[in-house]
Amino acid sequence: MEHGWAMLRLLAMLRAALVLAAAPAAAAPPAYPPMSAEEAERIYLERFRAQMAGSGETAASYDPLEAVPGARRPARLPVAPPQAKGLDPGALAEAARVAEAARSSAFLVWRDGALVAERYFGGATAETPLVAKSLAKPLTAIAVGRAIALGRIRSLDQPVADFLPEWRGTPKAEMRVRHLLDMRSGLLAQGFSTDPSNIWSRAYLSPVHERVILEEYPLTDPPGSVYEYANVTSELVALVIERATGMRYARFLSEEVLKPAGLAGGQVWVNRPGGLAHSGCCILLPARTFLGLARLLMDDGVANGRRLLPEGYVGEMRRATPQNPHYGLGVWVAGPYVERRGFANPNRPAPKVLHSEPYLAADTFLFDGNANQVVFIVPSARLIVLRMGESPPKSPEWDNAAFLNRILRGLAPGAATLVPQPREAAGG
Repeated sequence: MEHGWAMLRLLAMLRAALVLAAAPAAAAPPAYPPMSAEEAERIYLERFRAQMAGSGETAASYDPLEAVPGARRPARLPVAPPQAKGLDPGALAEAARVAEAARSSAFLVWRDGALVAERYFGGATAETPLVAKSLAKPLTAIAVGRAIALGRIRSLDQPVADFLPEWRGTPKAEMRVRHLLDMRSGLLAQGFSTDPSNIWSRAYLSPVHERVILEEYPLTDPPGSVYEYANVTSELVALVIERATGMRYARFLSEEVLKPAGLAGGQVWVNRPGGLAHSGCCILLPARTFLGLARLLMDDGVANGRRLLPEGYVGEMRRATPQNPHYGLGVWVAGPYVERRGFANPNRPAPKVLHSEPYLAADTFLFDGNANQVVFIVPSARLIVLRMGESPPKSPEWDNAAFLNRILRGLAPGAATLVPQPREAAGG
């Protein structure tokens, strides 16, 4: 009998050893250069004063920036006349006129395997790195998906505390990786204050913001229970990626996303030289790179014939939560029709983006960021429409649905089968 138990124990030990051998080795996270509390406070206050002197919404400048190298020779994009891809040139010309009047820097349209419209304004070119603002948030979901494909993150439901052991034994330990992408982290909702002691500005402008978000930013709700839009929720992704992979966030995006997808690179804001990258905002990439990221999602995570994201992962990104029927993992979805859809909790009063009519395609999903920067993806039409640039004038008001629908109405009969967005209003 003892011999039998010994054999069972030996088999169990062998199985455990095989599991450990198959698992990726724990990665040593990048080390950040030390900074004294006094120096950190001095730099923070300088940045805060500069922010208040400007728009009050974003940093006056992104300093310092870290390179995010892309492909040495970005993949060439096929180009076709709109008619060859079943699109009305007049509809594209009108959309380009609207984009130009809206103070855009770039307007791109991709249809069924080819670029059918590409316009730049205000001195921008195809090579110009454009400020992404919250268009960076879908990139965090792509980064997480790539880390899952590489086995560095087990799944969307892995506890964040596996990578942030500082949170073990606290209520934050209930947070899952998916909660960093679907804005259900339970962390304090985004806000604004002119008081330099406020946590929102410290989490954004501090040269040691990794300490602020780890040690000071408060949990207000149980993770997974409510949707609350917060930049810090997305900022945590860079920290998780670095601890999961042992690579700096910029290098991970470069080596595991941009280069394999054949996309041009750019720069990302880091809190101090050698410090943590801002993943919730503040990356500068050419418009064609954002188009390429949208193509990656439209093609279910495959680029250049290579699968970069797990099969079905994009479907997870496009799945909204009960707490917000218009938000998935880093991307917005059409969901049930509402005339105005904001970024904050749907039940809270806050600025909202106009949708004067339902989307003509219910499967529309999009990158959507500050300044009405949008990248629409319509799988049923094999269509991507990008508008990047400054905030549009207040009049005429920017209209998300009208901008996309103008182009969809230019599809030739039979060019695509579109199912309209349902008109039932969402609760709240």
